[in-house]
Amino acid sequence: MRSLLIVLTASALASGCIPRGGEDYRIRSGSSSENPDVDATANPRAPVIVPEREIVEETPSWSPAAVQNNARRVDAAVYIVQPGDSLFAIANKSGAGATAIAEANGLTPPYMLKAGQRLNIPGGLFHRVGAGETGIAIARAYGVSWTDVVSLNKLPPPYVLQVGQNLRLPDGAAAVPVTGEPSPEQRAASFSLNIDDIVTGGQPAQASLPALPPIAANFAGAFGWPVNGTLVSRYGSQGGGRVNDGINIGAGEGAPVASAGDGVVAYAGNEIGVYGGLVLIDHGGGWVTAYGHLGTINVARGDRIKRGQLLGGVGDTGYVDTPQLHFEIRKDRKPLDPLTKLSARS
Repeated sequence: MRSLLIVLTASALASGCIPRGGEDYRIRSGSSSENPDVDATANPRAPVIVPEREIVEETPSWSPAAVQNNARRVDAAVYIVQPGDSLFAIANKSGAGATAIAEANGLTPPYMLKAGQRLNIPGGLFHRVGAGETGIAIARAYGVSWTDVVSLNKLPPPYVLQVGQNLRLPDGAAAVPVTGEPSPEQRAASFSLNIDDIVTGGQPAQASLPALPPIAANFAGAFGWPVNGTLVSRYGSQGGGRVNDGINIGAGEGAPVASAGDGVVAYAGNEIGVYGGLVLIDHGGGWVTAYGHLGTINVARGDRIKRGQLLGGVGDTGYVDTPQLHFEIRKDRKPLDPLTKLSARS
């Protein structure tokens, strides 16, 4: 895996894809940001180490190869509602998205229709979501930004796509998606992914919603420290256009990383080259914590997690060269300074 990450790094640098705001950056030992006077103390209830799930190389879920080639150009038209029609049935007939039709006609939930009603069908390029496709993969296949797709389709939390859903693609989308194995340039593009992309577009489409168990808000005012170690980089601007959306905590290789609170695993894998092994925990109420650069991962998507439970071990995977944990706290997709939301150190 280290060899794969080195290839990705070289490709990213060669193509000028340097990590920016919203992404991590290289931290070397002896960095001027190192602060030995600040220690991060984990939850005193040490997690029980369980057999590790090693991070494995596999086709990333953002690969264009995972997307079906079915984009359809829909012409603007007028549709007359038939008896028994529903908004979603009309979307299937026309090829346009249900959200796009609702917006074009000022419809609001529960989208009640009457026979004989005239509906404007908006024109555009629409992709029909297939089983297992992720939002990131769809966006990459058509050469557009996933964030733009979210905004254009007004996708609500938890941003899980449904099989058969028609997604409107932004202007400039390729009419025919990229297929086959990802090119070096596409692999290097993994560095342009950030944690918000994974939160909103990393889950595979489901036959029915929701895809994850219901999550009650579990934030009680403070999260627990995820690992014992030394704070090597703080939140915010690092100079030179670099921004850290969290903090980085230096620790020994394999040091246990604990969940900062109760929740459900929203993502576990190594598909963002910058972060290497990454786990995202959804704590409900818009709260998400992120744990990057893991050398081992002990959890899988959908697992229910308790505060202090082992998530994996510290590593030097991703865009770092010393063992450390990249830790973020996000509220409603926005990163916050973790030091303002972590419990006092014992």
